[in-house]
Amino acid sequence: MSTHDDLFDGIFLAEERFRGEGYSEGFESGKSRGLLEGRRHGACHGAKLSTEISFYHGFAITWKCLLQNNTDNKSRKRLKALDTLMTLVQSSPHDDPQSAALQEDVEKIRAKFRQVCSMLNAPTDFKDYIKTSEGTSF
Repeated sequence: MSTHDDLFDGIFLAEERFRGEGYSEGFESGKSRGLLEGRRHGACHGAKLSTEISFYHGFAITWKCLLQNNTDNKSRKRLKALDTLMTLVQSSPHDDPQSAALQEDVEKIRAKFRQVCSMLNAPTDFKDYIKTSEGTSF
């Protein structure tokens, strides 16, 4: 009887064993896939943020070059706002994705950009400056 009971124990325990193995395999597969998707998502959003921050920096440099020879009071205020925008961009921890202050600093940069655009009578939406290749045919 003991051998017979061992045979049935193996059958009854097989379901438990296979479920445990399936869980472990599924967990490892999901973990691996999640890491890949997380990296892809992070790289995509990091690239977008990098593009945006770089644009703000270039925008400020360009306008500063255009206004630097003007001596009127309005131009001085604009130049001061542009300098502040450049300082915010350069001092933000955008090269450290783990920084807790990154999101807060990006919001400050966006707010300063909107203020500068208002002073320059320029469009305030970053997307207005980005040209897409949609609809372009060669």
